[in-house]
Amino acid sequence: MTNLATDPLIDKQMLTEVERILRSQSLHNSETLKRLLKFLGEKSAVGEADQLKEYTIAVDALERPSTYDPRHDSAVRIQISRLRQKLAEYYRTEGKDNPLVIDLPKGHFKLTCGPRAPIIQPAASSAKTNAERTRTLVAAFLLLTLTFAVAWGGYSIIKIRNAEAMSSAIDTRWTPDLEELWRPFLVTNRPMLVAIEDPLFVELQRGSGIYYRDKSFDEWNGALGSPGVRALRKQFKDPNMQPSRYYTSFGEVNAAFLIGRLLGAKESNLSVVKTSQLSWQQLADNNVVFVGVRAFFDGPLRSMPLQPELVSVSKGIQNLKPRPGEPEMFSDRFSTAPTEEGEIYALVTHLPGPVGGSDVESFMSNRAAGYVGAVQCFTDANFAKNLVANLKNAYGRIPRYYQVVLKVQFKDEVPTKTSFVLSRKLG
Repeated sequence: MTNLATDPLIDKQMLTEVERILRSQSLHNSETLKRLLKFLGEKSAVGEADQLKEYTIAVDALERPSTYDPRHDSAVRIQISRLRQKLAEYYRTEGKDNPLVIDLPKGHFKLTCGPRAPIIQPAASSAKTNAERTRTLVAAFLLLTLTFAVAWGGYSIIKIRNAEAMSSAIDTRWTPDLEELWRPFLVTNRPMLVAIEDPLFVELQRGSGIYYRDKSFDEWNGALGSPGVRALRKQFKDPNMQPSRYYTSFGEVNAAFLIGRLLGAKESNLSVVKTSQLSWQQLADNNVVFVGVRAFFDGPLRSMPLQPELVSVSKGIQNLKPRPGEPEMFSDRFSTAPTEEGEIYALVTHLPGPVGGSDVESFMSNRAAGYVGAVQCFTDANFAKNLVANLKNAYGRIPRYYQVVLKVQFKDEVPTKTSFVLSRKLG
């Protein structure tokens, strides 16, 4: 057996850096990720990581049974993705001054260890024209930033007031219909998690930081290949970049507030978690309500014990098994300039967790107004009555697992009218 401490061929720098991360606060509460990092670190240090397979990692690192089948269980891919995010988080915080950086390139199980990329400062120029151009660019950028901040502040105040008006109009009485809709989450002793989407931003390390968001990607490798990111890097002389998930939209906050306001008195073990930190194990151990766009649940929903018949796609809701008279696509129609208004579809899906013991419910749409409107419907006594009636008319009772499509009309990202479209019984 190879002695990792004395073998001269071992990458000791990698092992030292891995041990430092294992002792960090970033992994303090995650024994699974610690085991995974230690396993990959040792295999990478001795040059054996290139031969690793999902099955080996599942059994040897994640302590899965020998019957593990990667075709039906995505635990390894999910934990690898979480580890990649945790490494990025560590080097943004505790490890920001570390001279070495451990990375886990997407599509590989082999860790890399190398010196931290230096922050490249723009080259000084003595030419007057270059200096003037730089001052002009900085001044324009500051003016743009200030203008955006003022405009966003005013716009946010309008949105918050509109949202408060909408929220105050919701009938929050606890009724038998609401009891039926939320019973699966209330009759067990499992903790309940409300998962709020924390989308990926690219932080360009220039001054106090420049943050860029492109909805077409939610993985770091996708961000690196984005035309927008390439253009920004060129404009700012190839600055250092890092992933950031510090921000979420007002829609997620509003939806979480509505759920908490309704269930707070009924469910004492209720907490909020960032979607990027939600693990497959948490989905199995907890009841989970997810609010946001489809990025995170694209994979997990398709790996649940029951397969959905309706899926959220970039243009709306796709009907995989249309019944007579039903369309194959419920297409969103809206404008974003000069005003944000139109109609958008929201998909509510209630499924069993990965091993069937927990309940998972997702509220998904391509715009915040869509999933906020859907959450309003599931927390409003009047709409709940209509929703329960539709489900009972179709199936005799509320199905244990189901999907519901809702159409949400909105203006300035605030839902103004929400209507029931159709439902599916699953299982």
